[in-house]
Amino acid sequence: MSSSSAKKNGSAKTTRVTSLNGPSQEARRTAAAILEVLAGMRTPSEAAQALSVSVPRYYALEQRAVASLVAGCEPHLPGPAKSPHQRIAELEREVQRLHQQCDRQRALARAVQRTVGLPMPAASGKANRSSASAPGKKRRTRRPTVRALKAAQTLRDTQPEEPAPESRVAEKVSATASP
Repeated sequence: MSSSSAKKNGSAKTTRVTSLNGPSQEARRTAAAILEVLAGMRTPSEAAQALSVSVPRYYALEQRAVASLVAGCEPHLPGPAKSPHQRIAELEREVQRLHQQCDRQRALARAVQRTVGLPMPAASGKANRSSASAPGKKRRTRRPTVRALKAAQTLRDTQPEEPAPESRVAEKVSATASP
C-alpha cells in the first residue's frame, strides 16, 4: 500500500519529524501562539485562526502544552533513584536527628532560663503574625486579567488526591520537628 492510497483512506498516521537542531518550525509557531494567548496579546480564536485549527483544538493544544510545562518543571535528581524503603529509612533517621536537636535546644533554653532568671516565653501562634495593615481597613485585591495568571493559580491550588508515602512521612517529620 503506498502512502498516497493510505492517506486517501485516512489510515496513515502522521509522523513527527524533529530535526537534530531542535523542534520543528510548526512546533515553534504553535508554542509562540500559545504563549501569546497566555500573555494576553491574542485571543484564543485569533491564535486558532493563525494556526489554522479550530478553537477546541487550540484549547487541546494549550492544555497539552501547559501539562508538558508542568512535567518539565519536575525536579530531576542526579544518580540512581532511591527505593521507597530507602527513602523511608532516610526520613526516619532525619526525624531521629531532629528530635535529638530539639531536645538539645530545649535543654539549652532551660539552662539559660535558670542562669539568667527569666521566665520562658509562652508559645503563641499569633506572635509571628505582623499587622501590616491598619485594623478595620481592608486591602483590595487585584483581579487577574491575563489567562496565564489564572492558569498559574490553578496549578498552585491543585493538590494530589492521595499523597505519596514519602510525602506522608515528610509531613510527620515536619509536624514532630516543630517545637
